[in-house]
Amino acid sequence: MLRYITSGESHGKSLVGIIEGLPAGLSINSDEINHQLYRRQQGYGRGERMKIEQDTAVILSGVRFGRTTGAPIAVEIKNKDWENWQKTLSVEPLSENQLSEEITIPRPGHADLAGLIKYGHTDIRNVIERASARETGMRTALGAIARLFLKEFNIDIGSHVIEIHTIKSSAIFNIADVTGESLRADKSPVRCLDPEAETEMVSAIDRTKSKGDTVGGRIEIVVSGLPVGLGSYIQWDCRLDGMLAGTLMAIPGIKAVEIGLGVECGRRFGSEVHDEIVLGSGNNITRTSNNAGGIEGGISNGQPLMITITMKPIATLLSALNSVDLKTKKAAKAHIERSDVCAVPAVSVVGEAVAALVLTQAFLDKFSGDNLEDIKMAYTSRRTL
Repeated sequence: MLRYITSGESHGKSLVGIIEGLPAGLSINSDEINHQLYRRQQGYGRGERMKIEQDTAVILSGVRFGRTTGAPIAVEIKNKDWENWQKTLSVEPLSENQLSEEITIPRPGHADLAGLIKYGHTDIRNVIERASARETGMRTALGAIARLFLKEFNIDIGSHVIEIHTIKSSAIFNIADVTGESLRADKSPVRCLDPEAETEMVSAIDRTKSKGDTVGGRIEIVVSGLPVGLGSYIQWDCRLDGMLAGTLMAIPGIKAVEIGLGVECGRRFGSEVHDEIVLGSGNNITRTSNNAGGIEGGISNGQPLMITITMKPIATLLSALNSVDLKTKKAAKAHIERSDVCAVPAVSVVGEAVAALVLTQAFLDKFSGDNLEDIKMAYTSRRTL
């Protein structure tokens, strides 16, 4: 079973992750991992933090001579900004005069208030540091390792931004060349494949920044090359769509996940939704459409996987919203933390990464083995129609 865990604070010494369950013999390319980290840090609307950090993953264990050993893989990403936060986030106790001032005014829309109450803190800084989306840097690194596994079986993942605020892209994602299309999206400052919409999105972000506000948007993630049979209807927690939805919703700021037509299914008749099964060339089974988005009954059906995720606006606003000082119990403007105006382009890369982790887990559940060659033998002997 594939398992992974992350640790670290936004401004702490480093982010750390451990992933286990990957087979021995998988070729690991550090440049590819770091490329995914680079992609995550791009995008119009990012904050000043991205000018400080240039994320680089260091593999600490589980890989020898460029190949996995089957042991847990430990990864570290050091925070360059740690030098400025050593006292604020000191592991060791400090004297009273060395302590930083406590943050006591929560931000609406963030984990600040609920987290402080849940864990019994008096300083919101304890919540800010772990609840921060900075942690997704490590999930991106671990997801990059999962992507290397999926590539061994010609499974590709890409994404593009289809909406920022009210501006929608009219571009159609090219399923036949998902990786190429993903790279084309990378050339856009907002990862949008529609040049006209891209220009409007950039302008919208500029206007939003000038008002001290933030904006969210929607992203389409596409996976090509998935075999039939990942996931199961046998138990609720084995359903592939449920696994994907839960993991994608666990990305900070994600408020909705749709598979295929998603919410549009509720507006159509069954005859307009379900993908008819027909005989294609060579008597192969195929479909006339892909409204299901590649999953039926919780199982991948061989069609491209289509996922749409929606991100809310970032919770830190420069024109701060109303809040309450928990120390004085008086009305106050919310705390302002260094943040982004729009992180939708970056979240599309994070979405690819966590989807890769789920799909690798489902793949290993279906085609298990302790080394890569055993898994490839199981994969090539799978049943097809």
